[in-house]
Amino acid sequence: MSAARRARSRTALLATTGAATAALVLSACTSGGTSGGGGDTNFVTGNNGIDTVAQGKRAAAPALSGETIDGKQLDTGSYKGKVLVINVWGSWCPPCRAEAKNFQTVYEDVKDQGVEFVGINTRDTSTTPAKAFEKEFGVTYPSLYDPTGKQMLRFKKGTLNPQAIPSTLVIDREGKIAARALMPLGEDTLRSMIKPVLAEK
Repeated sequence: MSAARRARSRTALLATTGAATAALVLSACTSGGTSGGGGDTNFVTGNNGIDTVAQGKRAAAPALSGETIDGKQLDTGSYKGKVLVINVWGSWCPPCRAEAKNFQTVYEDVKDQGVEFVGINTRDTSTTPAKAFEKEFGVTYPSLYDPTGKQMLRFKKGTLNPQAIPSTLVIDREGKIAARALMPLGEDTLRSMIKPVLAEK
């Protein structure tokens, strides 16, 4: 490939990434969400605002990996065989602050039932405010540090991808996306997302 073609390819890639990041910024920190994602997602939106997909019609979730806000390495691929709850949050986001204790309470209740929680901390310019957030709300499950939104961009367009902050996804035991919420969640709603996936055989 010529130097000129390489330069054009690099420019196109940067433009695409920039546009996707801009879209995430536009949808950042919402108290409600909209359904969608482009393409045929096979999802059904319930009257509680939760998007769900039936077994056999679900898209695979990407493996997320990297450094946590505590400086440890995490790879969600190691959670296959368990139900995984992924929550996208930022310390600067009021709806994220409103739901944080709910997530910790539910996590403590279900962690011995084969359910793991992982946060994606996004748009915090350093880990200091993220660590303060976890301390304030008593959050004990790990969060990937993702200041530029790269982890969120790993989810394919046309799947139940995270499109707002906060967003919550429930991944089934086979590593496929079973449910999504694009809004802050109370304990009961979060439990209602997890329970049917946990009951699947």
